Amino acid sequence: MTPAHRLLVCLSAAAAASGTTPATATAAESTASQEAAVSRSGIPYRPAGDDAGPPDLVNAIRARRKGGKLLNLDRMLLHSPPFAEAWNTMFGTIRGKLSVPPKLRELAIMSIGALNHADYEWGQHEPEFLAAGGTREQLQALKDPRAALSDTKRFDEAERATLALTYEMTRDVAVKPATLKRVRALLPDPQVVELIGVVSGYNMVSRFVVATGVEMEGGTASR
Repeated sequence: MTPAHRLLVCLSAAAAASGTTPATATAAESTASQEAAVSRSGIPYRPAGDDAGPPDLVNAIRARRKGGKLLNLDRMLLHSPPFAEAWNTMFGTIRGKLSVPPKLRELAIMSIGALNHADYEWGQHEPEFLAAGGTREQLQALKDPRAALSDTKRFDEAERATLALTYEMTRDVAVKPATLKRVRALLPDPQVVELIGVVSGYNMVSRFVVATGVEMEGGTASR
């Protein structure tokens, strides 16, 4: 049973229990169907159209989405317009205004997706990683993020240092002095700070999408 179907069943049951007329129940079911689905957590997504939230905010989010289409993540965030606005500003900056190499940024994100079992994060960023110069072989290796730390065949030193930083920040929070020294030997300090910010930010993303049950558009992502 799909999430949308589960919602319709719940609405019908609630209508029967409360004595709601069949016509009212039918209207509620129609609205639920139009708004397309509920997340795995049971929290419904906001509508996918112009009524998703405040017009200026919805337009700002669409402006940085391919094809101008709201993602399921956006439709979840828009339950709280202030939070959605701050999120859009922060991640718009991370994705478009930093100097840290895009491949290292996406490498960290993919590793976080694997470490935190955030299938949505993995699914959304897999094409971004490939577009930034990543390979299918690297993606396969990243499914075992611990083994990837010492994979000299598929990852160069800058990539392995990035993976070490990501692993320690994600699993242990504290970063070993030797790991930070290793990263600083490869990147200028502004990019080190940015990379740490990327890892911090996308750990937040992974925790948000896992807790709210956000699913890939058109189906659950695999990794």
